[in-house]
Amino acid sequence: MATLSFKGKSFVQNYHLGVKYHELIPRKTKSLTDKVSLKDNLIIHGDNLKALKALLPTYAGRVKCIYIDPPYNTGTEGWKYNDNVNSPMVQEWLGKVVDKEDLTRHDKWLCMMMPRLRLLRDLLRQDGVIYVNIDDNEIHHLKMILNEVFGEEHNLATFIWKKKSTSTNVRGTQISSQTDYVLAYGRSDSAMIKQRIRSKETRSYPFKDKEGDYRLDIIEKKHAGSYARESMRFPILGVEPREGKRWQIGEDTARDLERRNRLTIHNGIVKRKIYDYEDVDTFSAQPNILDSHGTTDSAARMLTEIFGQAEVFDNPKPVELIRHLCSLVCDKADLILDSFAGSGTTAHAVLDLNREDDGKRKFILVECEDYADKIAAERVRRVIKGVPDAKDDDLRNGLGGSFSFFELGEPIELESILEGSRLPSYLDLARYVFYTATGEEFIPAQVDEDKHLIGDSKQYEVYLFYKPDLDYLKSTALTLDVAKALGDYTDKKKLVFAPTKYLDLNDSELLTKHGLKDIEYCQLPFEIYRLKE
Repeated sequence: MATLSFKGKSFVQNYHLGVKYHELIPRKTKSLTDKVSLKDNLIIHGDNLKALKALLPTYAGRVKCIYIDPPYNTGTEGWKYNDNVNSPMVQEWLGKVVDKEDLTRHDKWLCMMMPRLRLLRDLLRQDGVIYVNIDDNEIHHLKMILNEVFGEEHNLATFIWKKKSTSTNVRGTQISSQTDYVLAYGRSDSAMIKQRIRSKETRSYPFKDKEGDYRLDIIEKKHAGSYARESMRFPILGVEPREGKRWQIGEDTARDLERRNRLTIHNGIVKRKIYDYEDVDTFSAQPNILDSHGTTDSAARMLTEIFGQAEVFDNPKPVELIRHLCSLVCDKADLILDSFAGSGTTAHAVLDLNREDDGKRKFILVECEDYADKIAAERVRRVIKGVPDAKDDDLRNGLGGSFSFFELGEPIELESILEGSRLPSYLDLARYVFYTATGEEFIPAQVDEDKHLIGDSKQYEVYLFYKPDLDYLKSTALTLDVAKALGDYTDKKKLVFAPTKYLDLNDSELLTKHGLKDIEYCQLPFEIYRLKE
């Protein structure tokens, strides 16, 4: 497979591993829910690389569909490279606007995308799919970096989306670009895009005979290709195919249908009777041309309708586009993530789908700019509660739902536990400790702080002795009495995190005497990575 080379690649290809976990700070006043929770629909304000890392303990391997619309790198968006990579060359890029005159703008864009794509891959389910919207400026680079991160064999499709309904006159430009691309990749071989389905329930059966209600299906098609042969032009009910046509069925099948009275002549054309009791759903491949799924103009008009003012957001994506893409891979209870959330279209699309089929899909939006609250979250608030002047009935009445708003907090630096300079909350540290040590999903409902239990993994019962209090940390240890108080020792090992220990876990005689077995200790903070594969 061809490989992609760019400046800074060696510094960023594993950069995501060193990104610190950060606290996610709930903001009740900006949320629209009775109880703020990380299990709710989420809108997160903060750097998307750090936010994606912060989501890993809760959502690694759980996202079914990712849609992202990153900067197209046209040189006019005004985006800045902000990842603090430990490299003199990359440090030179920090905080500088990437414009058309920047000879390294493609390198910067790839350096920005690679760590984010790697974290997004970690968040996807094995059967999950990622969509990336892009235009001509970076599509060739994007496809190569997606091949590298997800595997060329997991490229599912390249959709062509008609983003404009009319041509744009730009001085000095001979061609008006009316399309963008949406690249689709799967996490593994189990990822797939659903075929189009025409459900039997959507069909009408306007005709009736003694056998029941039926519809008519024409059995002719164009006389061309591999079937352009006279053997497909025999008489049926005394009628031959029209000029340039041939039958879709062979002669043996035709004679059987004639015998069973399943063929008729309707308006001079031979058609097949299909009865409602024997009809089935039909399937066909999805087209990669998306020419009836909204435009940037229709998306802008919708924002104007929602906010009551024009020019709310530049180049928004239409709800119809993201609705369609989600529907190609998602079921009713799946999770959808957008880490370049922009105007919040993805959340709107998910809520719209749920309203249509009574689904329970959830969304996670991440946006680093200030408009995370003023535009993205405000849009979601309005479409949930209803837009009084909207033309669409559902939008006017409100789509329903809820969301919790979080802001990215401080990094969880375990060394601060020893120094007492800034201590994370019990739940934040529990989330970080559990996921980092086991690689499995952290479930807050399993936490029993009084018993120091923070969850069960496949191999361990995990305990954390911690309080954000320096005196507690200086006086707390794993002792014999503490070990005995952990409860019955079952087939699972007990994994205990504590500031220190006064118990010799190598003294098998002592442990056996007190009924202790399969207990392991990790000191905060230094040994947290020891068990991670």
